[in-house]
Amino acid sequence: MKKIENYIAKNINEYNDLYNKSLSNPENFWSEIASTFSWRNKWTKTLEYDFNKPEFKWFLNGKLNITENCLDRHVQSNPNKTAILFEPNDPNQSAQKISYKELHRRVCVFANVLKSKSIKKGDRVCIYMPMVPELTVAVLACARIGAVHSVVFAGFSATALAARIKDSKCKVLLTADGSFRGSKVIDLKSIVDEALLDCNSITSTIVLKRIGSMIKMNINESWWHEEIKNVSDYCIAEEMDSEDMLFILYTSGSTGKPKGMVHSCGGYMVYSSYTFLNVFQYSPNDIYWCTADIGWITGHSYIVYGPLLSGATSVMFEGVPSYPDFSRFWNIVEKHKITHFYTAPTAIRALAKHPISLVESNDLSSLKVLGTVGEPINEEAWNWYDKNVGKSKCPIVDTWWQTETGGIMLSSLAGVTKDKPTYATKPMIGIQPVLMDKDGKEIIEYGKEGILAIKYPWPSIARTIYGNHERYKNVYFTAYPGYYFPGDGALTDSEGNFRITGRVDDVVIVSGHNLGTAPIEDAINLHKNVVESAVVGYPHEIKGNALRAFVILLNNDSNVDMAKEIKDLISKTIGPIAKPDIIQVVPGLPKTRSGKIMRRILRKIASGEKENFGDISTLLNPEIVDKIVKSS
Repeated sequence: MKKIENYIAKNINEYNDLYNKSLSNPENFWSEIASTFSWRNKWTKTLEYDFNKPEFKWFLNGKLNITENCLDRHVQSNPNKTAILFEPNDPNQSAQKISYKELHRRVCVFANVLKSKSIKKGDRVCIYMPMVPELTVAVLACARIGAVHSVVFAGFSATALAARIKDSKCKVLLTADGSFRGSKVIDLKSIVDEALLDCNSITSTIVLKRIGSMIKMNINESWWHEEIKNVSDYCIAEEMDSEDMLFILYTSGSTGKPKGMVHSCGGYMVYSSYTFLNVFQYSPNDIYWCTADIGWITGHSYIVYGPLLSGATSVMFEGVPSYPDFSRFWNIVEKHKITHFYTAPTAIRALAKHPISLVESNDLSSLKVLGTVGEPINEEAWNWYDKNVGKSKCPIVDTWWQTETGGIMLSSLAGVTKDKPTYATKPMIGIQPVLMDKDGKEIIEYGKEGILAIKYPWPSIARTIYGNHERYKNVYFTAYPGYYFPGDGALTDSEGNFRITGRVDDVVIVSGHNLGTAPIEDAINLHKNVVESAVVGYPHEIKGNALRAFVILLNNDSNVDMAKEIKDLISKTIGPIAKPDIIQVVPGLPKTRSGKIMRRILRKIASGEKENFGDISTLLNPEIVDKIVKSS
């Protein structure tokens, strides 16, 4: 078997060499990468695709089970290495270290539990659980027997949970009695009970005892700890075809209706591991921590699959960065000697607003690599992160990718390619990004702005939207035929580094000028009294469109004309044309659970809407919508 280490770039020359190889003969390149994994039967053809259908098949007729690559091969080579390092919500509770051998045992046990519930290859299993090790066990147990896991973030409402269960017709639901989130205790079981009133496909529910509350168990419901008693820890992994479904993961659509993105076994395995090793430059003794939740694609690819496929130690954190205070992240870094820290710009901006002593009181000298994910990071936050967390010695990988892409698409490689504030920088090895002009033609020159598109398939591209391939085609492949269209605008600098400028629907034409909202928000966020902002366009009878800024302040001083100060700052930073007509101070912004601002709702409010915002129950803070409307 070939070693994947031979395909990890260790310097800029190796990156250029590997990147050029991946472009000159993509099929041969990815075939070589795939050969570093364990397969039952090798593929007969590396790639078959058609952008018009659209249809993508990688490693055709290859047979494998992804858990044999996540677990079995590491059990053979390094059984006692820590696979999962679990840090609970309560800092006074001890962390758990789960070895590859022990994780393998737990996965096999629970896979047999699922079999006892008549779950077989191809059946869908919904997982609605807190960030505890059993969540990882559940995911891998599904994959072990060929069941399709559909993880729903354990902060979604009963309505949202029910919609996802019904869309994918799940047979079994895995959940918990509740969850801890900072100082709050959340009653998950009551949410599940409400959701299941409207879900006829669920035949069994298994409940993990996490908070120990008294709950009512209904028919066909059982306790996790009872189910795993006296169950064999021997479970042969189901043989899967490379193109069999591995998981369904729902992502928000622009209309508010979630899309069940389907990822397959072989291509996702190859790409998630390869990007993890290249982007983060992980070494065998490193301790890697991604602060995301497994309910999102970041958690799937860079807490579970990418790290475990690579034999890494992956940290799972149950809590929040503000509990018991805003030093919690840095306490954990010191406690576990974290080497790689991967988080969201939203978290960085929030932490940066608190006293620097909370950072400086902890020893962060173990850190080697920092990362950001979820949205473009503004320069002020990037510089704070670099100086105060990385001590100006840690490369920062600013990663751009999506649920639909399965893995990182644009990013610097830590210490290999240069990072640059506000830029995702270079394409991942094997990825061919281009900028398109308004006529749908490729922009060849560097230093231009356009619409981002990808011109050649990669192994982990989502195969479809579950149950709605036509929507998949219309959303991602009709705007620019022959390309994947992610919905983002971008620009390049003179060296070919990419910067994401925001969603295409966040580009507003004001008085004939195309204005990306992301740079305007960056400028507003430079103000010392601004915590966060969001800028949207709304119809204007003279300009066609005008801009409205929603701004959260650190301190609301009524004696200060914040609107004037912000407009002056924008004029100085970008130019007078970018000044919003309206600047509204708000107590918060409507966000998804992954921290993304729901600009669709803000656009409606800016346009005068008072209601009809669609299902907002899935928001992190649905109550904020009414507050913004009332303060308009």
